[in-house]
Amino acid sequence: MLRKILATAILAGLALEANASPTLTPDIAFTAFNADEDGWAIVNFTDIAANTTIYFNDNEWNGLAIGSGGAFNNNSTSYESAFSWNSGASVITAGSVTRFTVIDNTNPTPDVIKASSGSLTVASAPTNLGLGNSNETIYAYIGSAFNAPSAFLAAITNSDFGSADGTLTNTGLTQGTNALRLRTSGSPDFGQYTGARSGEANMDAYKALVANVANWTVDTSNGAYATTVPNTTNFKVAAVPVPAAVWLFGSALAGLGVINRRKNQL
Repeated sequence: MLRKILATAILAGLALEANASPTLTPDIAFTAFNADEDGWAIVNFTDIAANTTIYFNDNEWNGLAIGSGGAFNNNSTSYESAFSWNSGASVITAGSVTRFTVIDNTNPTPDVIKASSGSLTVASAPTNLGLGNSNETIYAYIGSAFNAPSAFLAAITNSDFGSADGTLTNTGLTQGTNALRLRTSGSPDFGQYTGARSGEANMDAYKALVANVANWTVDTSNGAYATTVPNTTNFKVAAVPVPAAVWLFGSALAGLGVINRRKNQL
């Protein structure tokens, strides 16, 4: 009877571990911005479920609340681009870095990959694909359509948040937490996170590091970065905690050993 109880407990613990699922709202941050190449990179701090859709938009948010007039500045004179990224058929594990390249190329050849995983497509009908070397903000968000966000995930700018180039008002984003301002002087056309990608105890510990521009290399000299490949090394935790099911299994084996020894002594 005891063996059956222990076996049931072990199986239940293993099932709990196996059924751990990705969060419904992806937790991501930008790790690179390249206006010369027209691309960027992100890291996800939690697993991203298969076939998740995330939108990227470099139009300006008007600062109104979602559902109460909040919208992107998609007018005829400054109609920029919005992209829809499908994460693909498999779960993207926490710590993975995804790179998006040459997003202004509407007819990519086989050697031009727009997304290192999943697929990236133009979600709007823009007249100005690509990123600007100045006055540019990229928003990442989820929603029912490219112009109908339900939750903002992250943002990055080579200008100033709160300006006409892109505000954080009513996005739920905060500069230095999940929104990054690259510009300390000039108008950067390239920047990438150059801080730690290993050694932290958990993924949450990397959030503050990535959100701190002091941990980035940012160019303000108008250099040429069209062929620059950013660091796409994945983020790793220092050690993986022992799952509860494994601990339970070990305890069960030890318990059975004690029982067997007592039986042999009788």
